[in-house]
Amino acid sequence: MEIEAVGKQIVDAAIKVHRALGPGLLESAYQACLAHELRKRGLCVECEVSQPVEYDGLQIEAGYRLDMLVDNQVIIENKAVETVLPIHEAQLLTYLRLRDCRLGYLINWHVPLVKDGIKRMVNKL
Repeated sequence: MEIEAVGKQIVDAAIKVHRALGPGLLESAYQACLAHELRKRGLCVECEVSQPVEYDGLQIEAGYRLDMLVDNQVIIENKAVETVLPIHEAQLLTYLRLRDCRLGYLINWHVPLVKDGIKRMVNKL
């Protein structure tokens, strides 16, 4: 599926999940439900994907994990926090760069309307 179509499916699925569950749960609950919803739509979803750090020609397993990788091209970073901080955005941008992905979504589920908690981020534009 084309990357923009995947992005639309992610946003639509996040809205559906949040409407059903509302705010206040742990991010792991939202992640599991979002993964299920995206898989129902025919997308390939991997959760807790190991992300090594490359340094000086070495791949170092430093324990970093992508919350979700959709169709091997879009990264989703889930949060359930009062306020999204610049470090959360920097984290997603770093993951996009390390994985050589172009598109990512930072989703904060701890908001009354999830559309206000979705931040689309791009790499290499």
